[in-house]
Amino acid sequence: MEVLTNSFDIVIVGGGSAGCGVAASLLKRSPNASIAIIEPSTQHYYQPAWTLVGAGEFDASNSVKDMANCIPKGSTWLKAAVTAFEPDNNLVMTDNLGAVQYQYLIVCPGLSLNWDAIKGLKESLGMYGVTSNYRVDLAPYTWQLVKKFRSGTALFTQPPMPIKCAGAPQKAMYLSCSHWENNNTLGGINVEFHNAGGVLFGVKDYVEPLMQYVKRYGAHLNFNSTLVEVDGPKKTATFQIKDAEGNISIQSKKFDMLHVVPPQTAPVFIKTSPLANADGWVEVNQHSLQHVRYPNIFGLGDVTSTPNAKTLAAVRKQVVIVAENLLALKAGQPLPSRYDGYGSCPLTVEKGKIILAEFGYGGKLVPTFNWDSTKPRWSAWLLKKYVLPFVYWRLMLKGREWLARCGACG
Repeated sequence: MEVLTNSFDIVIVGGGSAGCGVAASLLKRSPNASIAIIEPSTQHYYQPAWTLVGAGEFDASNSVKDMANCIPKGSTWLKAAVTAFEPDNNLVMTDNLGAVQYQYLIVCPGLSLNWDAIKGLKESLGMYGVTSNYRVDLAPYTWQLVKKFRSGTALFTQPPMPIKCAGAPQKAMYLSCSHWENNNTLGGINVEFHNAGGVLFGVKDYVEPLMQYVKRYGAHLNFNSTLVEVDGPKKTATFQIKDAEGNISIQSKKFDMLHVVPPQTAPVFIKTSPLANADGWVEVNQHSLQHVRYPNIFGLGDVTSTPNAKTLAAVRKQVVIVAENLLALKAGQPLPSRYDGYGSCPLTVEKGKIILAEFGYGGKLVPTFNWDSTKPRWSAWLLKKYVLPFVYWRLMLKGREWLARCGACG
């Protein structure tokens, strides 16, 4: 095969948490590796902070850095967008750099937020009391709304799974309610949580502790209720409701504040590629993270088919698995590391307290610390607000892997 100008031992698609993290992890183990990261964005975000931004507990500007400062030293940044894959030829096609050739490929571009899936939403965001902590420019607006809210109806929505950070939709509700409770205004506010799914949280051990907060805040839960339309000027949200028999009805509700989480899918260039499964996700072995059809390709992060929670905590564990397994494959050795499905969701149930949910495949609890992880703790709040951002910027993106090993890793 002709060697192209853009030819590397290892090509990484995506320069987010997973892409920069795995590049740093690879370079820690193999400093002379020829690695390229394909990423069109000039900004890099620490998204877990946005829940706190929406509660007035974190400065949005501290959640973003220039991409140039996040690409690990020793790797090459290819500022381009991927358009297609040719795995049989070991090629990635881009919009402005042509074909990029690889020996090994890591696919981790994250997922796409489909704001257009809800009619009228994009036209209403940032106005009329319509907001979302899933955008860094809107999270401060969430806090503006919460601060001045005294009475009326506040709606919080969650779309069908999968989404990144499955707890984030309800975390926005809890933190808002906590502020209103502390300011003695909660009694005059009608709080509703509209969840397209049928349960409050996917790991049953955490449901009862969360329900205690739902009751404390007087929030009304609406399951199998999917937001389908927003009319900002009329302050009306329309939901599709499914009953126990599967019958669908449409219900409109007036609101004064509406926090929306958009539906989420794999990016189009992934869904239409040979790497995807029938549902559009990169099809990898859930333990080795190696592609099931193309052995020299690995996937990690939100874009893969693995049945774990799509969280940054999962990515921190996965980067180690992929780095070790890819380098073992490159050396002709058996793949040494196994991913146990670890994911973590710091559930911010009130200002100053977090239930640090940690779980693996099958909903098995896998707490990092020797404590009951179903209990809300101030120490977990300190971890979320102060420690984890430092761990992200100063350790994870630098290849320093504090608490980044799975219990089942080799």
